[in-house]
Amino acid sequence: MNEQKILRTQLFKYIKSNLLNLIIVFILFGLFMIFLVRRITLSSVNMELNENSRAIKKNLRNSEVFEINQDKSSIDELQQYGILSSITNPKILCIIRDKDGKILSTNSSYLSNEAFKDFEFDDKYVDKSYIVKINDEYLYKCRTIDISDVTEFSTGYIQLLINIDFETEMMQSYDRIVIWSVIFGMGISVIASIIISRKSLAPVSEMLKRQEEFVQNVSHELRTPLTIIQAKQELLLSAPDAKIVDKLEDISISLNETKRMSKLTKDLMTLTRGDSKQLEINKEEVEIDEFIENIGKTYREIIELQEKKFKLDLNYKKVISIDTNKIYQVIVILLDNAMKYTEPGDEITIKTYLKDGKCNIDVIDTGIGISDEAIKRVFERFYRAENSRNRDTGGSGLGLSIADMIISKHGGIIKAEHNIPKGTIFTIKLPR
Repeated sequence: MNEQKILRTQLFKYIKSNLLNLIIVFILFGLFMIFLVRRITLSSVNMELNENSRAIKKNLRNSEVFEINQDKSSIDELQQYGILSSITNPKILCIIRDKDGKILSTNSSYLSNEAFKDFEFDDKYVDKSYIVKINDEYLYKCRTIDISDVTEFSTGYIQLLINIDFETEMMQSYDRIVIWSVIFGMGISVIASIIISRKSLAPVSEMLKRQEEFVQNVSHELRTPLTIIQAKQELLLSAPDAKIVDKLEDISISLNETKRMSKLTKDLMTLTRGDSKQLEINKEEVEIDEFIENIGKTYREIIELQEKKFKLDLNYKKVISIDTNKIYQVIVILLDNAMKYTEPGDEITIKTYLKDGKCNIDVIDTGIGISDEAIKRVFERFYRAENSRNRDTGGSGLGLSIADMIISKHGGIIKAEHNIPKGTIFTIKLPR
């Protein structure tokens, strides 16, 4: 229950963190897109105003007779001297103001001077682009030219305006699209954060599950020998005057269980080092057939004493790079399993051969074999098949797990399959 509570708490934290990060990303992306579109949309308008402003200034410098006055249309005068001839965009309005900022005339064909009455003049915007609203309806981008800064013959101001109603509407439409996209993205991010968080926590959940199973299995494995040792020691204490020879069986059982616990502890330490990547592999070049043959010499007599047949079929005949101590341990584990689950008259064989560019080592027995379900799980820690792996054999269910880890550290694989008509084949594939 505590593990589940921890996982739920951690899941909530992950969802909250991922959701917050995704929302920030969406908002920043939306703001950036709005800023970018506005900048791009209005940049062409600003460019248009700047180009026409430069052209008018150039014409003013070349004109020595232009003079703004109230008695004559300043627009007509600008036209007369060709000063407005450089304005090629019909959307641009031109407003002439005197030195006090009063509107004298405009070139607008659809807006009268009265429409510009609320358009107040401010000389601080000279040579700057800014947005104004005309007639409480139309939006314009405006740029003001101070004539006195351009030519010494005249004073007053020329203002260029270009309508940006279409651009403004387009930007507002895009803003709405971006806002709704961000909102939609936030909704998606909620689902995404849940999925991401669950996937992120999956290894943690699996680790906690394996840890719980590991503790349970270790406790289960240690309970039996500890119970036996305790019982035997209590029996010894109940007869303090008894001779050792009379209690040899109890002492022997206690020693055997102690050895079993010692082996279990050693196996657990080996697996722990492998999990923490501290298991060192010290490779050396060896003739694998000769290496297997030396192991066979050690085990042949033991196997034959059990009235079982032992055979070597060594055909690899090449040198490979392995950690001899670790591979020796693997072969011994497989041979021990083969001896445990075979009967007198059965045969145990070790074969070596080259296949698929790899060194193949088969440990084959004609024993009781294992079921289809067990053959898929035989390398799991503490796993023992009902029909073949039990505590009567003295095994803890860790040997094959250790073998699998060692072979993996060598960059190889180990697998189990049925031996037809009966028995089991364990195959090791090692890189050359």
